[in-house]
Amino acid sequence: MATIRDVARLAEVSVSTVSLALSNPSRVSQKTLERIRQAVAAVGYVADPLAQSLARGRSRMIGFVVGNVGNPFFGDIRRELENYALEHEHFVLITDSSGQPERERALVEHLIGLKIAGLALAPSSFGPDYVDFIRSIKVPMVCFDQKVAGIERDFVGSDNFLAGAMLTEHLLQLGHRRIAFIAGPKHMHTASERYRGFAETMARAGVEVDPRQVVDGQFTRSGGYEAAMRLLIEPERPTAIIGANNAVALAALQAMQELGFSCPDDISLAMIDNIQWSSVMTPRITMVVQDTQKLGGIIARRLLHRIVSADAVDEPPQDFVLSPRFVPGTSCKRI
Repeated sequence: MATIRDVARLAEVSVSTVSLALSNPSRVSQKTLERIRQAVAAVGYVADPLAQSLARGRSRMIGFVVGNVGNPFFGDIRRELENYALEHEHFVLITDSSGQPERERALVEHLIGLKIAGLALAPSSFGPDYVDFIRSIKVPMVCFDQKVAGIERDFVGSDNFLAGAMLTEHLLQLGHRRIAFIAGPKHMHTASERYRGFAETMARAGVEVDPRQVVDGQFTRSGGYEAAMRLLIEPERPTAIIGANNAVALAALQAMQELGFSCPDDISLAMIDNIQWSSVMTPRITMVVQDTQKLGGIIARRLLHRIVSADAVDEPPQDFVLSPRFVPGTSCKRI
């Protein structure tokens, strides 16, 4: 196997010059750099990324930690981050915490042990101990999706209050008053803000929220299915259901169909976040969507700025909150 010494011998330069050319090519003259590149190709030398990481004190790897890599929302963000990182000679390591705080912590600690250059994290927990853990992370970092009180890091996310309010207002305009809400875990920022948007919009319209029609679906398909079944067997069924995310909304649609209800003829349905192939579903679900492309772009630019800019160390953290977009479908009926 070819070594860096073989490259140096063929290029007629020192080993340190070859190392500098591979790690920071801008500090080597163009003529020397070209000679070294030709030598690398001639001997078939492949740099050891771990050795380079140890030499520099960090690698060109970026950690990406989310609760569910199969969720298209996270997939779109990952794609934007990965594309931007590649343009700047960095690479993304993707990990899935399954929303489990202890697993997330183990993954983050492992990534730091690999000398990652930076970390993009969708937090899965909250509270003083979790905040202390995030504070202990010494690499450049951007948090996204879930806003956690006390974490002083750059944050990128959507206006979740507005998302809940937009769908509620739409259903109120269609004449609905018995509107049910399948919520997410109360401790999660996205879940609490989406519910607050729903509740405050109902209150402003003078419509009382029936507590029996607010059910926790845990942001999961199984939880959403159970929540929807509870709503649908009530004597006073809702005329419309809002799913606080795509998983619980799809589960609600499944429950409706299994019980013989038609959407929207019997019950209207709206949801937050998009799904793949939503445009070919029947009915096409009315939804509010996040701009994942813009979110991913901001996360990528902010994180790479924190990684490569020496001045970024002294910059205070910033919040970047984008407005979601209303996408009408055929799943909501005027009554």
